Amino acid sequence: MDDVEIVGWGHTPFGRLPEETLESLIVAAAREAIASAGLRPREIDEIVLGTYNAGLQPLAFPSSLVLEADDDLLFTPATRVENACASGSAALLCGVRAIRSGQARRVLVVGAEKMTHAPAEAVGGALLGADYGHAGECAPAGFARLFADVAEAYFTKYGDHSDALARIAAKNHRNGVVNPYAHLRSDLGFEFCSTVGPRNPVVAGPLRRTDCCPVSDGAAAVVLAAPGGAPRAPAVRIRALAQANDFLPAARRDPLAFAAAHGAWQAALGQARVRLSDLHLLELHDCFTIAELLEYEVVGLCPPGGGGQVVADRVVDRDGTLPVNPSGGLKAKGHPVGATGVSQHVMAVLQLTGNAGAMQIPGATVAGVFNMGGLAVANYASVLERVR
Repeated sequence: MDDVEIVGWGHTPFGRLPEETLESLIVAAAREAIASAGLRPREIDEIVLGTYNAGLQPLAFPSSLVLEADDDLLFTPATRVENACASGSAALLCGVRAIRSGQARRVLVVGAEKMTHAPAEAVGGALLGADYGHAGECAPAGFARLFADVAEAYFTKYGDHSDALARIAAKNHRNGVVNPYAHLRSDLGFEFCSTVGPRNPVVAGPLRRTDCCPVSDGAAAVVLAAPGGAPRAPAVRIRALAQANDFLPAARRDPLAFAAAHGAWQAALGQARVRLSDLHLLELHDCFTIAELLEYEVVGLCPPGGGGQVVADRVVDRDGTLPVNPSGGLKAKGHPVGATGVSQHVMAVLQLTGNAGAMQIPGATVAGVFNMGGLAVANYASVLERVR
């Protein structure tokens, strides 16, 4: 993968954006990404759009909406891809493959979702469309119930980790305060996140509201190029981008193993020829705090059951040994489903190019990204490194 570079990027604010449409979000992110790459729209050879939709939008054929960013994109091949909450990373991988195959030299990748206009029951039902056993059901809790089952299984095996989940939530909310793109920009603190009350009710099982990412609108975009494809732009090399899928029926998966996530992560480290200690930050898929806790095991920060100690020791804090989600993660930044995978890569690129502002991790040159669709079913892991 290390013959493909990210040379431009764009990112809208994430949040409840009633004045925006799916089209306006796509257009804003695409225009910014092309401009930041120092390219003219006619120099884009291919477009890939990642969006989940699942009935949230009546328009089920949005790929050519990207062409609305500029008339000079007319006739550019554009394709929509979907892989649940990993749709953005799926789009990125398609763009990488187009360049590596020689079919394109510069690819615009956009991830976008418009969600907040829909009632909670509709959002919950749409998200459950990514689960084998519950597709077609309508439930406000949606995927929260599935991750609550994971949390309960974890607590049964390793003891009550409610405080660990609250520390993860507090960390990511604290990080989100300084992210200008974040949906939630309040430092809630451990006490609030650990206390059940009217402002922090239980959503499902042991998961409180602060353990769940918000429903958000937003879009993010990157321009990929072969080396030399955008010589005037800063560049971040994609050292690795690996995908691994697990079985879809939950009965065929150990809910605490995240086996395919492990597979994708190990494949990415192998492709990039790096170790965990070579990375300066991670952007992990924390749709629920229990997901981030298990992902500490996936990336090798701790043995099974050891995630609580990792967060208690502040290893993953912004000033810790290996900062995790300095952007605030999905928990604070928000989770417009199709946008998330692209957004995670933009957040990493901002860090590696020294453009992260108050989020900046000093001296960051190598970053890891993990994005998953469903309950660790479609898994994507990346290693990025600054080139210039």
